Amino acid sequence: MFKRNRVRRRVAAAVSLTSLITLLPGCGLLSDAGPDDSSPIVVGTTSAPSTLDPAGAWDGSWELFRNVYQTLLAYPNGATTPQPDAAESCSFTDSTSRTYRCKLRAGLKFADGHPLDAEAVRHSIDRIRTINAPSGPAGLLEGLDRVETRGAREIVFHLKRPDATFPFVLATPAMSLVDPREYPANSLRKDGDVHGSGPYRLASYDEGKRAVLVRNDQYEGFAERENKAVTIRYFQDSAAMVEALRDKSIDVTYRGLAANDILTLQRQSPAGLQLVDGTGTDISYLVFNPKDRWAGNDAVRKAIAQVVDRGAIAHKVYRDTVEPLYSMVPKGLTGHATSYFDHFGEPSAGKARTILAEAGIRQRVPLTFWYTSDRYGSETGVMFRELKRQLEASGLFTITLRARPWKTYVTGYQKGEYPVFGRGWFPDFPDADNFIAPFVGEHNALGTPYVSKRITGELLPRSRAQGDRAQVVKDLTAAQRIMVEDARLIPLWQGRQYIAASEDISGGERALDPSTIMMMWELNRKTSW
Repeated sequence: MFKRNRVRRRVAAAVSLTSLITLLPGCGLLSDAGPDDSSPIVVGTTSAPSTLDPAGAWDGSWELFRNVYQTLLAYPNGATTPQPDAAESCSFTDSTSRTYRCKLRAGLKFADGHPLDAEAVRHSIDRIRTINAPSGPAGLLEGLDRVETRGAREIVFHLKRPDATFPFVLATPAMSLVDPREYPANSLRKDGDVHGSGPYRLASYDEGKRAVLVRNDQYEGFAERENKAVTIRYFQDSAAMVEALRDKSIDVTYRGLAANDILTLQRQSPAGLQLVDGTGTDISYLVFNPKDRWAGNDAVRKAIAQVVDRGAIAHKVYRDTVEPLYSMVPKGLTGHATSYFDHFGEPSAGKARTILAEAGIRQRVPLTFWYTSDRYGSETGVMFRELKRQLEASGLFTITLRARPWKTYVTGYQKGEYPVFGRGWFPDFPDADNFIAPFVGEHNALGTPYVSKRITGELLPRSRAQGDRAQVVKDLTAAQRIMVEDARLIPLWQGRQYIAASEDISGGERALDPSTIMMMWELNRKTSW
């Protein structure tokens, strides 16, 4: 999140879809789009929204939000730094990156015809902090002091401390603009409706099954819609989603493709289908509850970190469609390190036994590992069974596995019910800060407090004062070393981005923003070949 005319960013590697596999000669996602027809493009995913209110979600709900709500800043095609969307212009007004001013486009309206003015922007931002939902994005606004309006079109954000990343926060779907007449200031909206100002309006929504999007005629922003309508279908597992792609019930799949399905698409070249394979920044990791008797013991956590074999998980479970990850910051981002490998080295049951013995633990450690059954793809359960196998084979642990659907899974970890649980992370914005800050502090994206005064009080504030992100490597590396020493989070793997589509769909290579969120308006259906 940096001022456009002051900072150079190196994030293209994190989101480029440079490795293209075209499974049908002459027909690919990179082909120029022809005229679209009136039938909706149907997109399949395993990532259903947890809520329709932006103040209540810091998760995959953002995929829908990006398309039905608007933000002050966003990412036009090809941009790697935020550009104006609802805003006409935005910039820091001081040299210390503490005052950020935006001016709205003239005449903005929500889809219901109500005006979108500076007061609506302030209402949208302030209610996030006021509601402070357990699963909401209030943590992203920890550095915001107050929001000021000047007339109908000018908004000024006053920050508590210098923060060159703040423009990137404003570009996240968490900061979606909502109609003050429809969204209470003090509570989440629960009627299942949406009043936004994005490229589409939500025509209908069947929770956990489908969202029907149609063009919003009131929209004023950068998006050039290449289709007239999009229907998003939500699947419980990859197999059903891929079968729907094969029988042409859906046109595109994105999140949730299983490794075997990807390999089949790569090797067998099914007629009429195409696949894009590109570098990704999504990660998978374990979270430990400090209030649990065993998970709260740092020796237990370190012994688990010493035993886990990431290479086996990547190869045996994911068939090398993911890469082992040894830091919470993925490869491709400035500040990435290999801190866990540097500290623990290769997996070793012997070293883990020594760690436990030195802490006076000589019995098998009993732990329950929790995972979500319908969020991160069909291999999630397989991965946890592999983790159980590895840990029990060491002779040091007895692992019980439990799973829940995402909606109830979230409630469980927010209440502190799980000793150890699995999470995935798709970045809010492509910067190493966003793989550290959301997980640390009293109020974080995990619902599990992780107090580290040096990270939150020294290293992150100092790094955010730097507009040139090449200058923050030292501080972010130090933060990663602290996270290894605490072992509150154990990174497992870094993913790749795969989009599979039928042969008559184009625009997929343009549809992912730098946070790997799909901009549905870039998709197009070809009518001739």
